[in-house]
Amino acid sequence: MSDRMTVGQLYAGPITPNMLQRPKTGEASAVPEKPFAKVLEDNLLKLSNHAAKRLEQRGIELKTEQMEQIGSALDKAAAKGAKESLILMQDMAFIVNVKNRTVVTAMDSESMKNNVFTQIDSAVIIS
Repeated sequence: MSDRMTVGQLYAGPITPNMLQRPKTGEASAVPEKPFAKVLEDNLLKLSNHAAKRLEQRGIELKTEQMEQIGSALDKAAAKGAKESLILMQDMAFIVNVKNRTVVTAMDSESMKNNVFTQIDSAVIIS
């Protein structure tokens, strides 16, 4: 019975020592891990100087919950491949750079009237 027996793609035969080698523990993994600070920074919502001025001029104060909602909307836009997005929330509108997670400008309901939004590729409505 020296015939080679096959089962699917498996072949019965002698096992050589190099087939049994396992990667050593402690070896660097193939995917480098990001430092925690970098991960945190990548997930934070930032305000451009222009957006900060507009928020102040228009008397818009964002609560932590609202910032989290905008961050969640950004995640949804990013999942769809958006680059520049309009986020509509209650009586406010925000133009955001999705990749940089940065609010570029902010508007209240009065500023939104008769306004045309340009250079956006998506819109997210937060209800």
